Amino acid sequence: MTKTSHTVEKIGGTSMSRVKELRDTLIAGPHLDDFYNRIFVVSAFGGITDLLLEHKKTGKPGVYALFSNADNDHGWLDALSDVGREMAKAHADVLDHAADLQTADEFVRDRIEGARSCLFDLQRLCSYGHFRLSHHMMVIRELLSGLGEAHSAFVTTLLLQRHGVNARFVDLSGWRDSAEVDLATRIMQGLADVDLTTELPIVTGYAQCSEGLMKEFDRGYSEVTFSNLAALTDAKEAIIHKEFHLCSADPRLVGAENARKIGHTNYDVADQLSNMGMEAIHPKAAKILRRAEVPLRVTNAFEPEDPGTLIDETPAQTPCVEIVTGLEVVALELFEPDMVGVKGYDTEILEALRRHNVRIVSKTSNANTITHYVEASLKTVRRVSADLEKLYPSSKVQVRALAIASVIGRDLSGLKVLLRGLTAMDREGIEVLGAHQGPRRVDVQFVIGRDHLGGAIKTLNAEYISSPVTGENTPELVRKRAA
Repeated sequence: MTKTSHTVEKIGGTSMSRVKELRDTLIAGPHLDDFYNRIFVVSAFGGITDLLLEHKKTGKPGVYALFSNADNDHGWLDALSDVGREMAKAHADVLDHAADLQTADEFVRDRIEGARSCLFDLQRLCSYGHFRLSHHMMVIRELLSGLGEAHSAFVTTLLLQRHGVNARFVDLSGWRDSAEVDLATRIMQGLADVDLTTELPIVTGYAQCSEGLMKEFDRGYSEVTFSNLAALTDAKEAIIHKEFHLCSADPRLVGAENARKIGHTNYDVADQLSNMGMEAIHPKAAKILRRAEVPLRVTNAFEPEDPGTLIDETPAQTPCVEIVTGLEVVALELFEPDMVGVKGYDTEILEALRRHNVRIVSKTSNANTITHYVEASLKTVRRVSADLEKLYPSSKVQVRALAIASVIGRDLSGLKVLLRGLTAMDREGIEVLGAHQGPRRVDVQFVIGRDHLGGAIKTLNAEYISSPVTGENTPELVRKRAA
């Protein structure tokens, strides 16, 4: 790959379904002086990965889930055929030329039939007692995931080539590749002879590698591929194109007139957002960019001339609240009178949470009570509770469905965020069950009932954000920084 100054850019699945629109704006729009010196990493078209694996929100089984629990062949076979039909529909909405449509149809047929043969062969092999299907399911999950990204990258390449852009399909999915290589090698081999000054690589969001991306990141793999690619190629900037701007609060909740684009923040704030379930980027992907000193930009894909929000290591010029968000949690509270002065209670709680794969959002403790606020189902947390009650028979363990509203900024010092938040919510009749502010002054958390989460975010947004925009994130300063 020719060494040059370039950006690495990612387009998510929902935006990919409108890639024809993006062709004429974001990717090859008239406002661009040069189409090149960019690398695009693409996700599968919207809904395709749900059909291949399982629905991300509802859990409805896709090909993978049906295959892993198959009593007969018909379930997963029919589901795989459905994927092929949905892929064809997706690229029919994107491509116009008959030759391109035929090429895309053949690509889908080859990949779907190849996957079908692979799954059949694996079933047949595992019908013998020496082989266990369970040992191969993660490989199957990766194989199926790669189908979606390979399809969208291939179709996008066809679309751009027909438009006169010298686009190049870079398939990192390892399709029919017997070599076992690590992620860095897979990426660099894929880009080995690419000239970024004259070619526009369209890269699959999934990369097959010896580390096994899905084992650690599951469906966050495309951002990990994206961040590694930016770090390995020493990109001047990594850019994620979303369907919306990174805003101070959810405009659908507080009203568009009461939310503002953040404009500029740092990786510390991005970490806090991830902790609250509002990912600007997967936290491990952010870590890769941060270590490589590659700044991240989050933009609205459909406003290509807007610079979006820059995320780097720059400290705030003045203290300010940048974002208000919230998350539904479950509070796991262990009260034990004998805890005072005794070590080990917290270690056992953490082990029980780890054993049940429960993610901790926040934690508080005093002399005889430890409370973990976790992101999990009530059913799962009750299993943890049962384990702890057996371990500590004299303790009282309580499980409650609650929520956390969080106020976040690079520097909150001197703003009296905790006091103002408590006062504002008291004024609105919202009971605060707990509150926490760390000494680093980057976030303040308010524990409330779940029914009050939306109201709390609106109240806190009105208290800190809805006043006229001032400071370093005014539109004028954002434009100047981008320039």
